[in-house]
Amino acid sequence: MYKISVSFFLLLGVLVNAQASWQTLSGIISNTNNQRFDDIFFINNDLGWAVNGASAAILKTTDGGLTWSEQLNETDLGGNYYFRNVEFLDQNIGFIGTLNNLFLKTTDGGTNWTTVNNISPNPQAICGLETIGNSTIYGCGAYFTPAYIIKSTDSGNTWQYIDMSAYANALVEITFLTEDIGFAAGRSDSGAVILKTTNGGTSWTEIFNSNIIGEYVWKLQILDSNTDIMFGAITSVSPNPGGLITTVNGGATWTTYNAPETDIQAVGFIDQNTGWMGGHNTGFYETTNGGQSWTNLNIGSNLNRIFIINSTLAYASGTTLYKFTEGTLSSGDFQEKDRTSLKVQLKNNPVQDLLEFNIEFTSDDNILIELYDIHGKFIKQLVRDRTNTKTTKRYSCAVKHLSPGTYLVNLHNNTGRASFKFIKE
Repeated sequence: MYKISVSFFLLLGVLVNAQASWQTLSGIISNTNNQRFDDIFFINNDLGWAVNGASAAILKTTDGGLTWSEQLNETDLGGNYYFRNVEFLDQNIGFIGTLNNLFLKTTDGGTNWTTVNNISPNPQAICGLETIGNSTIYGCGAYFTPAYIIKSTDSGNTWQYIDMSAYANALVEITFLTEDIGFAAGRSDSGAVILKTTNGGTSWTEIFNSNIIGEYVWKLQILDSNTDIMFGAITSVSPNPGGLITTVNGGATWTTYNAPETDIQAVGFIDQNTGWMGGHNTGFYETTNGGQSWTNLNIGSNLNRIFIINSTLAYASGTTLYKFTEGTLSSGDFQEKDRTSLKVQLKNNPVQDLLEFNIEFTSDDNILIELYDIHGKFIKQLVRDRTNTKTTKRYSCAVKHLSPGTYLVNLHNNTGRASFKFIKE
């Protein structure tokens, strides 16, 4: 009896210790500007890359994230850039999408990078990348207008530009099941949208719309074990909640649940019920019932991508990089910090005819400034602007046409969303 008890408790200890959990990866080059890693991508369990947005740096690991080496940064490029995403076709051929009219390619695993300059027109920004099959690559952009897709069927040697303005005004994410069957997500004039193609992007059909103007479908995931099951993250504007959308029939019908925050972005599931979400203002929230309820895991912050490999291995990017694993990782001395927000100073409030305010930009940036009513209903876009340097800019927006009341101005830049209220007299 004694031996049986010892064996039982030893086995129980092994099972407990083997439970996978999210942990912070150590050995990562410092993120001195306190901005997030926008994307992470792995070819296999051990070989992967991650990009830091505002630092415009790409890092490579060959040991499952235990150590990282920096391969390229904006100093090497001689300018200010924001790296949005990274995707590899194989261990050698890979791509970096930026928000600065720059698209990069490597053919030697990231040791050297060259500019892709044979796309016409040259895309302003690439927010989503997808490689599929032996030689096909798709890209989409941007979270600001216009909406377009780029495509290559020869490993990135030649490219096709697809105008998507008939279907959407902004695209953020793209994912494919085969070279021909795939999905693109972002927003249209009527709400957060998902589009589907069955002919390699020649034509598209809308399969989801939130019908709340101003929302985006920010990330998409197709479950590897059952490709009829998909998940999407809807980022919205307060007081509207963010959302998790799910389908079990390939997008024919969708179910929507409230997400852990309004500005939700990252989503990743290991099966139909168990998964995680996070966004600009949250770390990992876990669900075990398909999104009906969420538990704060109290780890991570400013999440943008969750990259699922299997039921016990995943990676994620946010303020730093994270790994879901059964092993125990060294936590190092990393401490999570709040993200750096835009600094806004109102010149006048209440307002009669002109709304005037200053925005302090800490680096080069893209920004959408949009007007909403106090209930989060989109009214119109006030400004679409870009700055190439650290600066403070003044904006004047005509609001004479508005009825008296309280309104929201939403600021959407490279690193997040923020809002302020003003009173129209």
